[in-house]
Amino acid sequence: MPTSVHVHPLQHVSAADALAWHQVVVAATAHDLPGVPAPDPGQIHAQLTRPALGSHRLTWLATGVDGAPAGVAGLRVFTSPGQEHLAELELHVHPAHRRLGTGSLLLSAAVAACRTENRRSLVVTAEADGPGEAFGERWGFRRALTLDHLLLHLVGDDETDRSDLLRIAAAEHPGYRLTGWTGTVPDSLAAAFAAAKNAMNDMPVGDLDYGSVAWDPDRVRAMAAVVADRGDTLLTVAAVHDDGTMAGYTEILIPQGAAPRVQQYDTAVVPEHRGHGLGLWVKAAMVRRLRAEHPGVVEIETDNADDNVHMLAVNHRLGFRSYRRTREFQLDVSATHFAKVLGAGGTGVHRRSQPARP
Repeated sequence: MPTSVHVHPLQHVSAADALAWHQVVVAATAHDLPGVPAPDPGQIHAQLTRPALGSHRLTWLATGVDGAPAGVAGLRVFTSPGQEHLAELELHVHPAHRRLGTGSLLLSAAVAACRTENRRSLVVTAEADGPGEAFGERWGFRRALTLDHLLLHLVGDDETDRSDLLRIAAAEHPGYRLTGWTGTVPDSLAAAFAAAKNAMNDMPVGDLDYGSVAWDPDRVRAMAAVVADRGDTLLTVAAVHDDGTMAGYTEILIPQGAAPRVQQYDTAVVPEHRGHGLGLWVKAAMVRRLRAEHPGVVEIETDNADDNVHMLAVNHRLGFRSYRRTREFQLDVSATHFAKVLGAGGTGVHRRSQPARP
């Protein structure tokens, strides 16, 4: 292990700590994911200092002998019933400090914390076939899920595609109506929205030991509060059945600062309402809403498990196109043998470059 790099747990993240974190993330993203926008300093500061939903965060900063940031690690420790066995890792190493043991030091600290927190499963995302994947495999992480990342360009010259989207959004679906909101769900829809949120528990997760989350009105309100507290904007479009049931919904997150690329959050259709084209309908209506209310938005990024055939078909129908792939890896914390990998070096294991989900 290197003696020239020191890992510091961050008890309280200062503005200087957040700036150092941002430096590492920007350098790692530019090196590993050219063309993928890195988060701005405000997003990083909010991610590190604002509370998350159903979890708490532990953070570490690695510095060189000159005090310059060499790497960072963040561990999200889930606390909600159904996920109390789980932690999620974000780890970035500055390209100048790779293969010197920096990543191994940070990962060792995170895994030790998992054991202290009695977590059995640690999950992390790395670019498919990239250096982070090889690093994780040396540590004993196993591949559990492959994700396709897709982009939809909202600004272009293809009027045919644009008119097709508008036609889908305007289509009649007898027995259903569209509604939408910004931020917190209206009280009149909170119970129906919470019930629809539970449909996410049957999304494809491969071999991940991800657990499940029980949604109720208080939790959906808390989720919206977390997003607002870190300066982001959450848009929702939903299909409501005539009986008052929320049949499906889709969410978009606009990062603070009105970034030109926005992130798809959840899209779900409740099982008993599937087969009616509602997923396509709400997503097309969301595109129409973005164009009308947020003309500065030029791209939507989403990701789907590669075996989520239905949602991939919906996204391709809307004009999304694949542009990269990531893989989710999982570590059985109790079975890890660090002696085999300490000193093996490190590189850019990272969470997908999106605002962290609450």
